[in-house]
Formats: sequence, structure tokens, C-alpha cells
Amino acid sequence: MPAPPRTAADLVQRLRALPTSVISDQLERFGAIGSLRPLAGTSLEPRLAGPALTVLTRPGDNLAVHQAIDLAEPGDVLVVDAGGHVDRAVMGEIVYRYAVARGIAGVVIDGAVRDGADIAAGPVPVFSRGITHTGPWRNGPGELRGPVSMGGAVVCCGDLIVGDTDGLVVVPQGRVQEVLEGGERLMTREAEQLALASEGALDRSWLADVDLIDVDRR
Repeated sequence: MPAPPRTAADLVQRLRALPTSVISDQLERFGAIGSLRPLAGTSLEPRLAGPALTVLTRPGDNLAVHQAIDLAEPGDVLVVDAGGHVDRAVMGEIVYRYAVARGIAGVVIDGAVRDGADIAAGPVPVFSRGITHTGPWRNGPGELRGPVSMGGAVVCCGDLIVGDTDGLVVVPQGRVQEVLEGGERLMTREAEQLALASEGALDRSWLADVDLIDVDRR
């Protein structure tokens, strides 16, 4: 499958500046890639952001991962649907270091990695469902650049992946501009709300219209 057109680098940079919570709000709370967390000790400054290079592989097999890394362009985020299985890793430190050398901006695996502490100490963030010492097969089959399912979200090749300490969110390529404009406006409003909250002056008048149960009157 041919690679889709790439989102402009300046748009990726602007998206990187937005927290995943703000992006999620712009996507009507959809787009969360659930249950995948950064490896303990992973640096997420700056935030992970980049276009997805999607990989579908048989659980526990990393032949397609190797192929994807050789096809990757600098700044891509490797997004691997390994079926959510965590009993066999599809990436270890050697493959990780090669991906870094190729310019990969991040790795997201719905599956397991090994050499977790060494990978977490590296310069490129990795999100996965689990860690195991058991290594992969390298037989296939697999598919590159097709749609994949990741933690309850559908990711298409070229969609934008953003990750921070709160988790991961996928922005459909066709909605990047809309999400950016709405997210940047929300950041301005939230800065004002944070200042008011810190002073104890946050508007709470909306609570007057909410029917609550008075525990003392039960």
C-alpha cells in the first residue's frame, strides 16, 4: 500500500504542544488509545507526536516490524498492532536502537517489548501493553500501511499520534487543522480557568441548577 501524503512539519510541531487531554476534548472524547502506557522511566519531554506508520502483525512475530523500520521516514511513529498479546515481545533493544538510527520519532505497540529498562532509557519514547523477556518469531505474515486497531481506536497510516504522561490519542489526518485551532483556543481558556482556580475564584454558579442528593436528609 502506498504511503499517504505527509502532514506538514509545522502542524506536527503545533500538535506536539497540545496535551492529549486537550486533543481528546476536540475529538469529542474519541481517539484515545487505551491501556498502552509509556515504559517506566521513559522521557516524554517533548511530547511524542508524528504521523503513524502502521503495522499489522501476527502476535509474537516481528518480521513486518523490521520491514516497516526500513521503509520509515524520519519523524514517523511506528504503530504496531500485535493483537494485544504480551507473552512474546515484538521489539527488543537492538531493533529499537536501529529504529532510532533510522529517525523513528516513537513506537506504539499493542503487544509487548523486552529489554524494557534499556529501551526506556533511550531517546525515543515507547508505549506498549506489556513487557516480557520472551523473544519474537520472524516468519510473518504481516501488513504495512493498512488500518489497525490499537487499544480501542482505529489508526490509519498518516494519522497523527500524540502521547504524553496521560496516554495516547490519534488524530485523523483530515481533522488536524480543526483539532489544532480548537485546541489552541481551549489552551487559552484553560490558562484563565487555572488562574481563577488557584485563587479560589472559579465560577461555581452552574452547580445551583444541578439536583443533588442531600446525604443528611436520607
